[in-house]
Amino acid sequence: MDGLSAVQTRINEIHTRFLRTPAVSTEAQWASAAGSAGLTGTTAAAPPALGSLPDGGGGGAAVVAAATKYLGVPYQWGGTDPKSGLDCSGLTQRVFADVGIDLPRTSSQQATAGRPVASLADAQPGDLVFFDYSSRPGIDHVGIYVGGGKMIAAPQEGEVVKLQDVGNPAVIRRVLPDAGPAAAAGAATGTGLAGVPYADLFTQAGSRHGVSPALLAAVAKTESNFTSTAVSPAGAQGLMQFMPATAAGLGVNPADPASAIDGAARYLSSLTKQFGSTEVALAAYNAGPGTVQRYGGVPPYAETQAFVRKVTTAAEAYS
Repeated sequence: MDGLSAVQTRINEIHTRFLRTPAVSTEAQWASAAGSAGLTGTTAAAPPALGSLPDGGGGGAAVVAAATKYLGVPYQWGGTDPKSGLDCSGLTQRVFADVGIDLPRTSSQQATAGRPVASLADAQPGDLVFFDYSSRPGIDHVGIYVGGGKMIAAPQEGEVVKLQDVGNPAVIRRVLPDAGPAAAAGAATGTGLAGVPYADLFTQAGSRHGVSPALLAAVAKTESNFTSTAVSPAGAQGLMQFMPATAAGLGVNPADPASAIDGAARYLSSLTKQFGSTEVALAAYNAGPGTVQRYGGVPPYAETQAFVRKVTTAAEAYS
């Protein structure tokens, strides 16, 4: 790149926040950027699956997956509700809340959270990238780094949450603890869920429905390894691996962690009451209540018996 091109590129980056550009559909955003960003290995016209994203070992892929849910939401100054619109820091606050981490409200406050990252070359998916676009010193914009020099952000009025180039951030911060995206939230629960993704959701759902949060976390670990976009060969979906018919019957969105965890808690509560045993309830969760009724207990299926053992062992570790 010659000197003039470099200057023009930098000017464009600085003025991006103040120049309107036509809103682009979510599919078009991914289609235009996914190839160069290296974010997908399959169809570029859809947001990437969790498993196709790089992860720095601290839950960054879960953050990016949560952020993709808000692609296409209109920008609204001061917005914190995706139903009406989000501003840049409202988006990041919402995304991190989805994975169990509380962030301050404004971008300048968020820029003090976590720990610093030296440069974009050291950034990992899930890191926060901050910018100073105004004439006055201070942070006034934030995005969520997704890898490949791209970020998801709510740019400005007249646009939507979208995938775009990072450019040159003024500050980069890593909020995610090494143990997982909800370590701080898990520690605050007073349970053994410190470092477990979605710890607060497991605790809240368990409290609502009388199910051990550790058991719920163990089911998620065993079923999907805490992957909200997981799909099994049999068609089970999401963090808690609901079959579509079961999810529909419970009114659950299996791709939404909060909905899936709440639905799993309700379902396990119902199964435990029906069969009078946590182990048999787990067997019914895996093999279906009808199968358990036919065999009068845990069926003689190697998969189901292994599932019960794995969940029970993991629940003990989380307790």
